[in-house]
This record gives sequence, structure tokens and C-alpha cells, in this order.
Amino acid sequence: MGITNQEYFLLFLTSYLLVGALTPLMRKIAIATDVVDRPNSSHKSHKKPVPYLGGVAIIIGVIFVSYSASLVSDFTSTTFWLATSVLGPALLLGLIGLWDDLKNLSPLPRFIAQSVAGIFTASILIATDNVGNPTGSTLFDSAVTIFWVVGICNSINFFDNLDGGAAGAVAISSIALAFLALNSDQYLIAALSIVTVGATLGFLVWNKSPAKIYMGDAGALFLGVLLATLTVRFEPTSRTQIGSYLTSFFLLAIPILDTSVAVFSRLRRHASPFQGGQDHLSHRLIRFGLSRKQSAFVLWALCGLFASIAILLSKSTQQISLILIFGSLIFWIMLFALFFRTKDN
Repeated sequence: MGITNQEYFLLFLTSYLLVGALTPLMRKIAIATDVVDRPNSSHKSHKKPVPYLGGVAIIIGVIFVSYSASLVSDFTSTTFWLATSVLGPALLLGLIGLWDDLKNLSPLPRFIAQSVAGIFTASILIATDNVGNPTGSTLFDSAVTIFWVVGICNSINFFDNLDGGAAGAVAISSIALAFLALNSDQYLIAALSIVTVGATLGFLVWNKSPAKIYMGDAGALFLGVLLATLTVRFEPTSRTQIGSYLTSFFLLAIPILDTSVAVFSRLRRHASPFQGGQDHLSHRLIRFGLSRKQSAFVLWALCGLFASIAILLSKSTQQISLILIFGSLIFWIMLFALFFRTKDN
């Protein structure tokens, strides 16, 4: 089954316009129902209340466009369940995130829901032989899949601490993943990635600095699981085995870096890793003297750099791939050391 370039563009345009139109509507609903993020704790960096529910617009846009496209194309029960194996866990976490936005849940229910989504995703992918880069061990593949889904879900949620930061990062990662999938004829991954690009860019119109609305946990957890599942399903075409395993890491290297820096900083202070704080990459860049908008552009540029490396790995010879891999890993470690050494808060 192939998808034409015109159909891919239509997927992007539809999700972009739909989410772009739904977001201001959800903003009005959030204001009317008082679902807002108030700067009432030390880890909040904004000055005025900002409405939530932007994530609901993203969820509706991605789900509606994805299933509508499957209905009007070569719809079969197989394609329906393939799409559901990706969108189902993401929707589950999105609903948990929405509950959290409305009721302010403790970290434990969120972690349990993320783990359930990870186990469900792993079982589906392993059972249907849809792990894109298996190691040959069912037990190990399952453990890695669960760890990856829970980890990336938290990473995107953690990264949503700056106007436009998470939406832009997810869009960049999804663009790179769509490019890789298109070049290896992995149509489902390419289509869902392009829908995600359209949805996040449509939302970014309203979320860029100064943000008029936040995606909240609903959007962050939904996008986190969606990206995690798509990258697990993706089959890399790198010339080296280590390059294949690290392609997904490079696609999401900066959200992973942000989470790593924040978690280790909190452990260093003997604080809970799940406790909020102004110890993310964006906060450190702002304390360094950058504006919120400049910080977002720096983080987007770093996301683009590592996403480009993931693309280059699919095109390079074995020798060039190894140079790229080790050079990129050294650079990532240097970034970690640089940010980790800056003031926590």
C-alpha cells in the first residue's frame, strides 16, 4: 500500500487546520470552566494564569484525521488495528493527563498509567512482530519497549516547561521520523508522523511565546506515548547495528537530555525526581541570559541537529556512521555536563 505525496500533504494540512481551529475553542472552554495553570508554586515561571486544554485539541485532531484517513483509503480491519495499536495507548495516557489537568493527580497514578500503556504497547508489538529493531530476545525487547514508552512519555511531559518548547520539539522529531519512514516505505509510521507534525504546528501557533494556551498533561502524555510507539515500530536503515539502536535516541535526544539533567539535579538535592522545579534546560538558558523565545529557538535548534544526525545515519557508510555516532554521543555528554553544572534554580 502506497500513499501519494498529495495525500501526505493533505494529512498535514487537515491536521494543521483542524488543531489550529480547535485550539482557540478549547482556550475559551478552559477559561469558562477555570481550567488554568496558575503560577502558584515555586517551579512555575509564568506570571499570569494560562488556560490548559490545548492537548485536547491535539488529541482530537490526531485521532480524527488518522481514523478518517483510514476510512476513506484502503480501510481493512488490519489497518484499523495497526492504527489503534499506536493511537490506543496514546489516547489512554491523554485521558489520564486530562484527568490530571482537571484534578491535579499525584505522580503515582500517572506512573501506573504510563506503565500500563508501556506494557500494552510492548505486548501488542511483540505479539504482532512489529518491533522495528528487535534484539532477538522477547523478554529483553519487552523490557526495553516498556522502559522506552514510560521514559519518553515522561520526557515529553517534563520538556513541556517553556512556551512552544515541547510542541516545537515534537514537530521536529516527527518531521525527521516521517522523512526516515518515507524513505524506507514504512507508510503507517510516515502518515501518523505527518499528522503529528500538522497537529503540533497548528497548536504551536497559539502556544509560541507568549503562550495563549498550554497543552497540559493531556497533550504532553498523548504526544509522548505516540512518539515512543512510533519510534519503537520504526525499522531503521542504518549501516551499523549500533546506529539502528541509537536512531530513535537521536530523534528525541534533547527531551531525554532535559529529563536526565532535571532528574539527576533533583537527586543531587535529595529531592523527588517527580517534584517540579526550575531545573530544566529552558530555565538554565533563561538564567544564562536568554529570553524565553530565544531559549525555545536554542532548544529547537539542538533538536534539529540531533534529528539531522538520525537522518544522516540512514544515508552514511559504516565508517561515517561510527564517526557520527561517537561524535554525537560525546557532544550529548558535553551538553549534559554543561547544563548539569549550571545553577539548579
